[in-house]
Amino acid sequence: MYDIKWIRDNAAAFDQGLANRGASPLSARLLAIDDRRRAAIQTAQASQERRNALSKEIGQAMAAKDMARAEALKAEVAGLKEALSAAEVEEKATVAELDAALAAIPNTPLPDVPVGKDEHDNVEVRRHGEPRTAATLGFEPKQHFEIGEALGQMDFEAAAKLSGARFVVTRGHLARLERALGQFMLDIHTTEHGYTEVNPPLLVKDAAVYGVGQLPKFEEDLFRTTEGFWLISTAEVSLTNLVREEIVPEERLPFRYTALTPCFRSEAGAAGRDTRGIIRQHQFSKTELVSITTAEQALEEHERMTAAAEAVLKRLGLAYRTVLLCTGDMGFASRKTYDIEVWLPGQNAYREISSCSVCGEFQARRMNARYRPGEGKSPRFVHTLNGSGVAVGRALVAVMETYQNADGSVTVPEALRPYMGGLTRIEKAA
Repeated sequence: MYDIKWIRDNAAAFDQGLANRGASPLSARLLAIDDRRRAAIQTAQASQERRNALSKEIGQAMAAKDMARAEALKAEVAGLKEALSAAEVEEKATVAELDAALAAIPNTPLPDVPVGKDEHDNVEVRRHGEPRTAATLGFEPKQHFEIGEALGQMDFEAAAKLSGARFVVTRGHLARLERALGQFMLDIHTTEHGYTEVNPPLLVKDAAVYGVGQLPKFEEDLFRTTEGFWLISTAEVSLTNLVREEIVPEERLPFRYTALTPCFRSEAGAAGRDTRGIIRQHQFSKTELVSITTAEQALEEHERMTAAAEAVLKRLGLAYRTVLLCTGDMGFASRKTYDIEVWLPGQNAYREISSCSVCGEFQARRMNARYRPGEGKSPRFVHTLNGSGVAVGRALVAVMETYQNADGSVTVPEALRPYMGGLTRIEKAA
């Protein structure tokens, strides 16, 4: 969400930021709406001031028994009342129009974000680990759903009977492995990276979804209950809104929150993509990271958060690369985003497993979330960051494909064995 005063003072920079994201310039349109709003306010103020002055004159005319003048003044007051009412209606309408327009505009990218159209213009920052391929494995790797179905522990037909497409039922050791991954991630982030674990609501109100920028633009990507609640598409929604309509002391920042929750997405724009397996599901688990900071802390916190997500993959022995997203591939609320892409031997490709973004004060303005720099100083908007630490389902995919064996079994990574009761290998049940 933007401050219209900032747009008025920085119209060229605002339009350039939108142009970098492939959007048309909007400052002229927005300022025209704001000019109408300001004109309505001025008209209302002038009408009210004139009414106040006329009230005194009417009193004076009545005292002087000049009834003709008093009646004429009363007629003018009646006209001013209509003008005042019309100006107030116009102000309300232009405020609503301006708010709706501002709410639909994506955040402007930071100067160091590469300008580009899509994922082909993203810039690789670093790589870690050696990707496993048929040459290094000694056999042709299978995809996770082939492995899971052969083990008898990944059932898409049962899920389809229950819920339809883009759902899965996992059983036995695979179900435990998925649970182990989430617990492993939470333990790392809370004991080593300073995040506070939160168990937030999965159902939220309109204001919470609007606050992080998912409404109104992305309504079709979300699930809504008949009671008007939204199912969270990520714990970012709940965690970020913990500071909504708050003013916190600066010395308490940064806040760092993490949560392991189910996430729900309609995948409205994903027709025909990743239809096999669990890469793109309507329901999946994710460990989320959220930071609330000052402007001065935000960029360093972004690097710290990304490193925390990468640490999970390092400990699991998974190969990955980190890329800086270009302007055309960033999320709506982001000013800068790193995607972490894990290597999947079965697909012979890197696939996104985490996305870490710094959003500036974009979300804070929508939530009215502020901090007080010091005694007597005016509150400022906090800066918000979010990232996956990481997507549990995709981590399960990466572990299954990376640690698969020629006989169809899956070796359990050493880091997860304490969570698996010491189990070292997942095999098909006898």
